[in-house]
Amino acid sequence: MKLYNLVKVGSNRQTKRRGRGQGSGCGGTAGRGHKGGNARSGYTPAPCCSGIPYYRRLPKRGFGNSVFTLRFVGVNLEVLERLATMENYAEIDRNILVKHDIVRSSETFVKILGRGTLTKPVKIIADKFSESAKRKIEASGGVVVEVAKS
Repeated sequence: MKLYNLVKVGSNRQTKRRGRGQGSGCGGTAGRGHKGGNARSGYTPAPCCSGIPYYRRLPKRGFGNSVFTLRFVGVNLEVLERLATMENYAEIDRNILVKHDIVRSSETFVKILGRGTLTKPVKIIADKFSESAKRKIEASGGVVVEVAKS
């Protein structure tokens, strides 16, 4: 016996022979179940009759109201605090946020959220403000200018 004569155990597994009697373990129905089209020989279900109709399988296209939804990008006060201290801004608006890559594009709406604190009095111009953000900005001596009321 040489090493090249050794065969890896289980490497030549035989395929299961279906429908060759009860003793084989897969006789009788041969793994096809009882009755019905799938149990018959030569039966293939048509693609249109496989249970789910085409109108539910195909992707939906056309008009949708999602075009008209207003998408807001949230910016927290801690980000504005960093801008106000590092860049020494007295007024922060959408263009400054776009310039510093905080907001991606000038088309999106900006909502100022209240996480963090402001220590400098800063005039902040945005589309929307949360109530906590308004309170914190005005408590620090800043000014809130809300552009859009939508």
